[in-house]
Amino acid sequence: MPVNGVNHVNIIASDLDETCRFYENLLGFKRGETPGTAMGFKGAWLLDATDRPIIHLMAFHSERHAGLDRGSATGSIDHVAFTCEDFTGTLQRLQELGLEHRVNDRQFADLRQIFVTDPNNVALELNFAGD
Repeated sequence: MPVNGVNHVNIIASDLDETCRFYENLLGFKRGETPGTAMGFKGAWLLDATDRPIIHLMAFHSERHAGLDRGSATGSIDHVAFTCEDFTGTLQRLQELGLEHRVNDRQFADLRQIFVTDPNNVALELNFAGD
């Protein structure tokens, strides 16, 4: 069975609305409903410009997520990387939003990176090729 790509990333959100706003304001994702909403689960899809789901948010539930270490940074996954456009505009948005970030201008490739952490302590790598 070949794998053709990553379908989506699932993040357990301490504050669902705050997390949605973070991704909407920084990366331009749109909030959408998940099928779980009809079954009483609080969550949201974060959709790209073509309405494709990229991130599946689940509201933290103390019983369902018992034993989850909410203080650890991203758990066993070090970070989530996104292919992006508009390096300068993204830097400006980060500054306007007052978000801490780190820029990595790689010396060995035509790639610029911005690292930022979401409200749930998930590390994000934003990659800008040739930008």
